Amino acid sequence: MLVVVVALVVALFLVAPILIVVPMSFSTAISFQFPPPGYWLGYYVRYFTGTEWLEPTLNSVVIALGATGLTMALVVPASFGYVRFRFRGKSFVNLLIMAPLVVPHVVSALAYYGFLARLRLNGTHLGVIVAHGVLAVPLAFLVITATLKGFDRNLERAAMSSGAGPLATFFHVTLPVLRPGMLVGALFAFLSSFNEAVVALFIAGRGAATLPKKMYESIRLESDPVIAVVSTLLVTTVAIGVLVSVLARGRESGAA
Repeated sequence: MLVVVVALVVALFLVAPILIVVPMSFSTAISFQFPPPGYWLGYYVRYFTGTEWLEPTLNSVVIALGATGLTMALVVPASFGYVRFRFRGKSFVNLLIMAPLVVPHVVSALAYYGFLARLRLNGTHLGVIVAHGVLAVPLAFLVITATLKGFDRNLERAAMSSGAGPLATFFHVTLPVLRPGMLVGALFAFLSSFNEAVVALFIAGRGAATLPKKMYESIRLESDPVIAVVSTLLVTTVAIGVLVSVLARGRESGAA
């Protein structure tokens, strides 16, 4: 019982500051104020009707989708090779793939700034997609390798012994079973890119400014209350994403 109480207190301590943002997004105050002096939808209207915030939001969506595609293109074959084959230096490969997860984002941002500058990709959507895609690799790799390790390869052997070729076996047997895990990995990659701010501050520029970058610049210069609206929408999006991932993982476990 004591453990449950402590867990609830800790959870409340972590969630309470986030919940304060929600009523602030409906506030009539011209700056950040809690409790709000009044409530209205003016800042939501301002967010959805102007290009000042919608353009960075669209940039974030496009970049996150591109980064997710790049991440999955790298991670899926890497996961199959890592799980299903034995080779020298396997632990080193795992450490190399996990490196973006442990290296501080400031260090990664400096490295990407110098690397992408040589390719003239700083300030472009493609440059941010490349950086965010690599940063999301460890998250997707962990999910997909865990899914692969639990996959029963007898299903593939049964399909191939019945006359199915490697491609038919993959698309009709392997992929349907692994799809929930791949979707969760793709979702984590998308959320990682959509919420990333540090690297975007270094390499996004004005043409590819993302929503987190816009939020940082806005709160540093003017404390725009629209940030509370954006924060509320981001928290809601992440919560929905986590719920979808939990349901997908539960479906995967049920199918297994």
